[in-house]
Amino acid sequence: MTGHRMTWTAYHRLSDIYDWMDYLAQTYPDLCSTKAIGKSVQGRELKVLRISNGNPANRAIWMDGGIHAREWISPATVTYIANELVEDWDNQPDHLRNVDWYVLPVHNPDGYEHSHQYDRLWRKNRGGLQYGPCAGVDLNRNYGYKWGGQGTSKQPCSEIFAGSGPFSEPESKAVSEFMQSSAADWKGFLTFHSYGQYILYPWGYDRVVPPDHADLKRVGDAAAEQMLQASGGSRYTVGPSGSTLYPAAGGSDDWARGALNIKYAYTVELRDTGRYGFVLPANQIKPTGDEAVAFVDIIAQEVAKL
Repeated sequence: MTGHRMTWTAYHRLSDIYDWMDYLAQTYPDLCSTKAIGKSVQGRELKVLRISNGNPANRAIWMDGGIHAREWISPATVTYIANELVEDWDNQPDHLRNVDWYVLPVHNPDGYEHSHQYDRLWRKNRGGLQYGPCAGVDLNRNYGYKWGGQGTSKQPCSEIFAGSGPFSEPESKAVSEFMQSSAADWKGFLTFHSYGQYILYPWGYDRVVPPDHADLKRVGDAAAEQMLQASGGSRYTVGPSGSTLYPAAGGSDDWARGALNIKYAYTVELRDTGRYGFVLPANQIKPTGDEAVAFVDIIAQEVAKL
């Protein structure tokens, strides 16, 4: 027995994911630790895995998954990346080892469990019930940068309900408070979604781009090329969120860039392009994970140059 039940051949429940995180911390105590950065609406821990060789000069990269409950490939992929990093640590290149990795595999644990137990296509968290009959706030419209703008709704029954105010939800608030209070030298912010096969960079709140958008596009293009080679055929489209997909204010990537000034902030929309959509078969976890590992490798190379 390995001491945990996680595999990357099936989609796992929250308890398996958290047990696996604890297993890594127990098995590799010099490299891995876990921390609960807050609790969800229903009282579930928001559990972060830190992977670090302890080098005080390290830059830090944040990775999260599962902000939207039904996007099961996202937590599966984020845990796959972390597992690859840790289990093969001694063979990793310096640009991966000299990073402090902060990994939140399930940003929306209540919604994730709800999607496993009751409603496979549930998207939001399980808050917001005080506003009427419909539960749930879209956590990726609840971040405090340009909150309440385009692509959001004030209607609690909407799939893109932004909440009662910026960071009204404990899940988004916990990430914000943790990152802002951390001593980490944040240089990357990577949030994984599905689906569509996109590599998106700010801004999402409107069809506009930051001054260094050429850098973000160059790095995104390099990552897409590496992902294509890793997967043998999956093409990822690169561009700014607002004009490549659609404007959506209050997203976590915009907040990371706008509030924390993290240069390399990306949203990755994982497989596929629509045949299975949110209900991606589990046999695609590993190939999707390999693509994502290639993506993260390119970002870490760029962060090492900063």
